[in-house]
Order: sequence, then structure tokens, then C-alpha cells
Amino acid sequence: MADAPKPEGGRGGFGRGFGDRGRGRGRGGRGRGRGKRDDEDRWVPCTKLGRLVQSGKIKSLEQIYLFSMPIKEYQIIDHFLGSAVKDEVMKIMPVQKQTSAGQRTRFKAFVAVGDENGHLGLGVKCAKEVATAIRGAIIAAKLSMIPVRRGYWGNKIGKVHTVPTKVHGKCGSVQVRLIPAPKGAGIVASLCAKRIIKMAGIEDVYTCSRGTTKTMGNFIMATFQACKNTYTFLTPELWKETRFAKAPYQEFTDFLSSA
Repeated sequence: MADAPKPEGGRGGFGRGFGDRGRGRGRGGRGRGRGKRDDEDRWVPCTKLGRLVQSGKIKSLEQIYLFSMPIKEYQIIDHFLGSAVKDEVMKIMPVQKQTSAGQRTRFKAFVAVGDENGHLGLGVKCAKEVATAIRGAIIAAKLSMIPVRRGYWGNKIGKVHTVPTKVHGKCGSVQVRLIPAPKGAGIVASLCAKRIIKMAGIEDVYTCSRGTTKTMGNFIMATFQACKNTYTFLTPELWKETRFAKAPYQEFTDFLSSA
């Protein structure tokens, strides 16, 4: 006579598989790991500049630009500009590489970031997925953030609204020129260049471009280069006597060596 089936809790019965093994294990402690996410999101700086920024020794981005210190952590930009930073995807294009197994397709993303108040960044990233490429391009754009100098057309009345001088940028065959414009002229440029210039905080400007501007990547880079060149001209208002100060690494050397 066949043996009777074992009770449900036993091993091998008609019940729920292997008895109590694993049933409810860890349910009581399911919330144990939930606090780790906050710890992961918390910024732990790994460069000297990051430590100085987090501790409040450096007060603004301009202090970093003054001493030409390279920014290696995108959280530094988030610390100073925060929610003022806006990002916009300028272009996404597929790129291919020929391999022995066929073609390998990846996606290249161009992303511009800026606060519309004199700060602009441009990032380029290539990845297998579009979302990964955009995320990497945003980080690259923050790391390449530059100050954009603004000025006046004619009398110095009110706020700065245009570029201080005629500036030029080039990438590949594409050349872009920015020309100061009077108040109310607006940004006279193509849609792509207009979005970048607006992010820099320039309200009125004329533009002139040459070359194969339909190569969008080069056109974007040339416009960014032109905005970057606004600080390369030494105009009379910058002729003031230079007062040299200690660089942050030198000024706060005791703080950096203590930690």
C-alpha cells in the first residue's frame, strides 16, 4: 500500500514545494537596506577641489575659474548652481563600427547645459543605449562648464545683454561668428545655435556662419567655442591692476593635509 502524502509543511508533500525553506525568510528585515540609498546618493568628494567646495572654503564657481583649476567632479557644478542648471539634448545620432561579426551600432549624444546667467557647458558621449549616452553627455557637459562673458552694444545702461566683442569659433569646416547687437534685436541665429546662445544668458546677438553647417555636431561645437572665446579678449575695463592672491590649494593647505 502506498504511503500517505506527507503533511503540507513537510518536505516533498503536495503543498508548497520544499516546506519552510525560504518561506518568509528576511521579510521582517526587508526594510534593513532601505537607508543605504541615501548614503549612496550622498556626495563623497575624491579630489582636493571637491573637498574644499563641500566644506565651504570655496564660495563660487568664479573663484575656481580665476585660478584655472580643472573640475573633475560634476557634483561641484550641482553644488553651486543646483536647480538653475538646465540641460537640453541637441542631437542624437547613430554611429557604426565594422567588426568581423558585422556592424556594431552605438548612439552619440550632444547635450548642452547652462543656467542662462553666464555659464555654459557642452558634452558629447557615445554609448550602446540612448539613455546611457544622454546621461553621460550631461555629466561631460557639467565637467566642461565655462564662464561666458557678456557686455553691451553702445551705452552701458542696464544689464549686460550681448557679447562684448566680435568673437569667432571653429570646428571642422564650420565657422561661427558672434556679433554684438542692440537691445531688442534678439538672437539672430539658426534654431540650433539659438538654443546654445540662450543657455549662455546672451539675449541679443547677430551670427554669421560658414562651412558645412548641416554637420550638426561641428556646428554645435563651433558655437560653443565662439562663446568660450568671449573671455580671450582683453578690453579696457580689464586693464585694472592685478592683485595676486593665494590659490585655494595654497591658502587651505593645512585643511587639505589634516584630512
